[in-house]
Amino acid sequence: MWYETLPAGRSWAALWSGYVLCSQCSAIRGTEGNCEVCGVSLPRSEFIAIRSDDGRKVTVPSVVLAGAEGRYEDWIYLQMMEREWRRPRLEDDRPPASSHPPEVSSRAAIVVLFWSYFESRIERLLRSGLAAVPPPIAEDLLRRYSSIGSRLDRLYRLTFEATYADDLRELGFADLWLHLARVHERRNAFAHGDPRAIDDPLVLSVVEMLRTEHEAWIAVFNKRVAHRRKPGS
Repeated sequence: MWYETLPAGRSWAALWSGYVLCSQCSAIRGTEGNCEVCGVSLPRSEFIAIRSDDGRKVTVPSVVLAGAEGRYEDWIYLQMMEREWRRPRLEDDRPPASSHPPEVSSRAAIVVLFWSYFESRIERLLRSGLAAVPPPIAEDLLRRYSSIGSRLDRLYRLTFEATYADDLRELGFADLWLHLARVHERRNAFAHGDPRAIDDPLVLSVVEMLRTEHEAWIAVFNKRVAHRRKPGS
Protein backbone atom coordinates (compact mmCIF):
# COMPACT_ATOMS: atom_id res chain seq x y z
CA MET A 1 0.00 0.00 0.00
CA TRP A 2 1.23 3.53 -0.78
CA TYR A 3 1.38 4.65 2.86
CA GLU A 4 3.94 1.93 3.60
CA THR A 5 6.47 3.92 1.57
CA LEU A 6 6.12 7.03 3.74
CA PRO A 7 9.12 7.93 5.93
CA ALA A 8 8.94 6.52 9.45
CA GLY A 9 6.75 8.61 11.69
CA ARG A 10 5.00 10.48 8.88
CA SER A 11 1.22 10.56 8.72
CA TRP A 12 -1.00 10.40 5.63
CA ALA A 13 -0.97 14.20 5.69
CA ALA A 14 2.53 13.83 4.22
CA LEU A 15 0.74 13.69 0.86
CA TRP A 16 0.95 17.49 1.01
CA SER A 17 4.62 17.49 1.99
CA GLY A 18 7.09 18.55 -0.68
CA TYR A 19 4.48 20.69 -2.45
CA VAL A 20 4.34 24.48 -2.37
CA LEU A 21 2.50 27.20 -4.24
CA CYS A 22 4.49 28.79 -7.05
CA SER A 23 5.15 32.42 -6.15
CA GLN A 24 4.80 33.39 -9.81
CA CYS A 25 1.68 31.62 -11.08
CA SER A 26 0.18 29.96 -7.95
CA ALA A 27 0.40 26.47 -9.42
CA ILE A 28 1.17 23.57 -7.09
CA ARG A 29 4.78 22.57 -7.54
CA GLY A 30 7.55 20.59 -5.91
CA THR A 31 10.50 22.09 -4.10
CA GLU A 32 13.01 20.98 -6.73
CA GLY A 33 13.54 22.25 -10.28
CA ASN A 34 11.33 24.73 -12.12
CA CYS A 35 7.56 25.15 -11.97
CA GLU A 36 5.95 22.91 -14.58
CA VAL A 37 3.38 25.59 -15.40
CA CYS A 38 5.39 28.83 -15.67
CA GLY A 39 8.96 27.54 -15.65
CA VAL A 40 10.11 29.79 -12.82
CA SER A 41 12.55 28.43 -10.24
CA LEU A 42 12.10 28.85 -6.52
CA PRO A 43 13.62 31.98 -4.99
CA ARG A 44 16.94 31.41 -3.28
CA SER A 45 16.71 31.19 0.46
CA GLU A 46 19.43 31.67 3.01
CA PHE A 47 19.34 31.44 6.78
CA ILE A 48 19.56 34.73 8.60
CA ALA A 49 19.86 35.53 12.29
CA ILE A 50 17.30 37.75 13.97
CA ARG A 51 16.75 38.71 17.59
CA SER A 52 13.40 37.86 19.16
CA ASP A 53 11.45 40.17 21.44
CA ASP A 54 12.87 38.45 24.48
CA GLY A 55 16.43 38.99 23.28
CA ARG A 56 17.12 35.49 21.98
CA LYS A 57 19.04 35.05 18.72
CA VAL A 58 17.01 32.96 16.27
CA THR A 59 18.02 31.60 12.87
CA VAL A 60 15.25 31.68 10.22
CA PRO A 61 15.06 31.23 6.42
CA SER A 62 15.05 34.44 4.39
CA VAL A 63 12.29 33.12 2.11
CA VAL A 64 9.11 31.45 3.34
CA LEU A 65 7.14 29.35 0.84
CA ALA A 66 3.37 28.91 0.98
CA GLY A 67 2.26 25.32 1.48
CA ALA A 68 0.18 23.81 -1.32
CA GLU A 69 -2.71 22.79 0.93
CA GLY A 70 -5.70 25.08 0.74
CA ARG A 71 -6.31 25.18 4.48
CA TYR A 72 -5.33 23.48 7.70
CA GLU A 73 -8.32 21.15 7.40
CA ASP A 74 -6.67 19.47 4.39
CA TRP A 75 -4.19 17.95 6.83
CA ILE A 76 -6.88 17.11 9.39
CA TYR A 77 -9.04 15.12 6.94
CA LEU A 78 -6.07 12.93 5.97
CA GLN A 79 -5.11 12.41 9.60
CA MET A 80 -8.69 11.49 10.52
CA MET A 81 -8.87 8.93 7.71
CA GLU A 82 -5.59 7.44 8.85
CA ARG A 83 -6.81 7.14 12.45
CA GLU A 84 -9.92 5.28 11.30
CA TRP A 85 -7.83 2.96 9.13
CA ARG A 86 -5.36 2.14 11.92
CA ARG A 87 -7.98 1.86 14.65
CA PRO A 88 -8.05 -1.70 16.03
CA ARG A 89 -11.17 -3.55 15.01
CA LEU A 90 -13.16 -4.96 17.89
CA GLU A 91 -14.84 -8.33 17.70
CA ASP A 92 -18.20 -6.57 17.71
CA ASP A 93 -17.11 -4.73 14.54
CA ARG A 94 -16.70 -7.93 12.57
CA PRO A 95 -19.81 -9.27 10.80
CA PRO A 96 -20.39 -13.05 10.80
CA ALA A 97 -18.52 -14.77 7.97
CA SER A 98 -21.81 -16.14 6.63
CA SER A 99 -23.70 -12.84 6.71
CA HIS A 100 -25.62 -12.00 3.54
CA PRO A 101 -25.95 -9.34 2.27
CA PRO A 102 -22.61 -7.86 3.43
CA GLU A 103 -22.82 -5.71 6.52
CA VAL A 104 -21.75 -2.09 6.71
CA SER A 105 -18.00 -1.70 7.10
CA SER A 106 -16.78 -0.85 10.59
CA ARG A 107 -14.53 1.67 8.83
CA ALA A 108 -17.30 3.29 6.79
CA ALA A 109 -16.31 6.67 8.25
CA ILE A 110 -13.24 6.65 5.98
CA VAL A 111 -15.44 6.89 2.89
CA VAL A 112 -17.59 9.63 4.43
CA LEU A 113 -14.48 11.60 5.44
CA PHE A 114 -12.87 11.13 2.04
CA TRP A 115 -15.91 12.41 0.22
CA SER A 116 -16.16 15.50 2.41
CA TYR A 117 -12.47 16.13 1.75
CA PHE A 118 -12.97 15.62 -1.98
CA GLU A 119 -15.89 18.06 -2.09
CA SER A 120 -13.83 20.71 -0.30
CA ARG A 121 -11.07 20.44 -2.92
CA ILE A 122 -13.53 20.63 -5.80
CA GLU A 123 -14.84 23.86 -4.27
CA ARG A 124 -11.26 25.15 -4.04
CA LEU A 125 -10.74 24.33 -7.71
CA LEU A 126 -13.95 26.10 -8.72
CA ARG A 127 -13.18 29.15 -6.61
CA SER A 128 -9.79 29.34 -8.30
CA GLY A 129 -11.48 29.27 -11.70
CA LEU A 130 -13.99 31.92 -10.63
CA ALA A 131 -11.32 34.23 -9.21
CA ALA A 132 -11.81 36.79 -12.00
CA VAL A 133 -15.60 36.85 -11.48
CA PRO A 134 -17.02 39.47 -9.08
CA PRO A 135 -17.30 37.81 -5.64
CA PRO A 136 -21.10 38.21 -5.33
CA ILE A 137 -21.57 36.38 -8.66
CA ALA A 138 -19.11 33.64 -7.70
CA GLU A 139 -20.87 33.10 -4.37
CA ASP A 140 -24.27 33.03 -6.07
CA LEU A 141 -23.04 30.37 -8.52
CA LEU A 142 -21.66 28.24 -5.71
CA ARG A 143 -24.95 28.50 -3.82
CA ARG A 144 -26.96 27.78 -6.96
CA TYR A 145 -24.88 24.71 -7.74
CA SER A 146 -24.41 23.43 -4.21
CA SER A 147 -24.57 19.68 -4.84
CA ILE A 148 -21.36 17.92 -5.78
CA GLY A 149 -22.99 16.36 -8.83
CA SER A 150 -23.92 19.74 -10.30
CA ARG A 151 -20.51 21.16 -9.41
CA LEU A 152 -18.61 18.35 -11.13
CA ASP A 153 -20.69 18.76 -14.27
CA ARG A 154 -22.74 21.93 -14.83
CA LEU A 155 -20.82 24.49 -12.76
CA TYR A 156 -17.49 22.98 -13.77
CA ARG A 157 -18.57 23.28 -17.42
CA LEU A 158 -19.65 26.90 -16.93
CA THR A 159 -16.30 27.68 -15.30
CA PHE A 160 -13.90 25.66 -17.44
CA GLU A 161 -15.88 24.61 -20.56
CA ALA A 162 -15.39 20.96 -19.60
CA THR A 163 -16.37 18.57 -16.82
CA TYR A 164 -14.13 17.24 -14.08
CA ALA A 165 -14.43 13.83 -15.74
CA ASP A 166 -13.18 15.35 -19.02
CA ASP A 167 -10.12 16.77 -17.26
CA LEU A 168 -9.30 13.49 -15.54
CA ARG A 169 -9.60 11.52 -18.78
CA GLU A 170 -7.46 14.01 -20.69
CA LEU A 171 -4.74 13.73 -18.02
CA GLY A 172 -4.78 9.93 -18.09
CA PHE A 173 -6.94 9.28 -15.02
CA ALA A 174 -10.01 7.71 -16.67
CA ASP A 175 -9.99 4.79 -14.22
CA LEU A 176 -9.96 7.23 -11.31
CA TRP A 177 -13.14 8.86 -12.58
CA LEU A 178 -14.89 5.48 -12.58
CA HIS A 179 -13.70 5.00 -9.00
CA LEU A 180 -14.98 8.44 -7.93
CA ALA A 181 -18.34 7.85 -9.58
CA ARG A 182 -18.69 4.58 -7.67
CA VAL A 183 -17.74 6.19 -4.35
CA HIS A 184 -20.19 9.04 -5.01
CA GLU A 185 -23.03 6.61 -5.70
CA ARG A 186 -22.32 4.48 -2.63
CA ARG A 187 -21.81 7.47 -0.34
CA ASN A 188 -25.18 8.90 -1.45
CA ALA A 189 -26.91 5.58 -0.83
CA PHE A 190 -25.31 5.46 2.62
CA ALA A 191 -26.45 9.01 3.40
CA HIS A 192 -30.01 8.20 2.32
CA GLY A 193 -30.61 5.19 4.51
CA ASP A 194 -28.58 2.27 3.17
CA PRO A 195 -25.64 1.72 5.55
CA ARG A 196 -24.65 -1.45 3.69
CA ALA A 197 -23.73 0.66 0.66
CA ILE A 198 -20.29 1.21 2.20
CA ASP A 199 -18.66 -2.18 2.59
CA ASP A 200 -15.08 -3.23 3.29
CA PRO A 201 -14.08 -3.52 -0.40
CA LEU A 202 -15.17 0.09 -1.01
CA VAL A 203 -13.22 1.31 2.02
CA LEU A 204 -10.14 -0.57 0.80
CA SER A 205 -10.41 0.93 -2.69
CA VAL A 206 -10.69 4.46 -1.25
CA VAL A 207 -7.53 3.96 0.80
CA GLU A 208 -5.67 2.30 -2.09
CA MET A 209 -6.54 5.14 -4.47
CA LEU A 210 -5.95 8.00 -2.04
CA ARG A 211 -2.50 9.01 -3.31
CA THR A 212 -3.51 8.61 -6.96
CA GLU A 213 -6.58 10.78 -6.36
CA HIS A 214 -4.42 13.37 -4.59
CA GLU A 215 -1.95 13.55 -7.48
CA ALA A 216 -4.75 13.64 -10.05
CA TRP A 217 -6.41 16.59 -8.31
CA ILE A 218 -3.10 18.48 -8.34
CA ALA A 219 -2.68 17.72 -12.05
CA VAL A 220 -6.16 19.12 -12.78
CA PHE A 221 -5.50 22.17 -10.60
CA ASN A 222 -2.28 22.92 -12.51
CA LYS A 223 -3.96 22.35 -15.85
CA ARG A 224 -6.50 25.01 -14.98
CA VAL A 225 -3.79 27.40 -13.75
CA ALA A 226 -1.96 26.93 -17.07
CA HIS A 227 -5.18 27.53 -19.00
CA ARG A 228 -5.77 30.85 -17.21
CA ARG A 229 -2.29 31.98 -18.21
CA LYS A 230 -2.90 31.49 -21.92
CA PRO A 231 -3.55 34.71 -23.87
CA GLY A 232 -7.26 35.24 -24.30
CA SER A 233 -8.17 32.56 -21.72
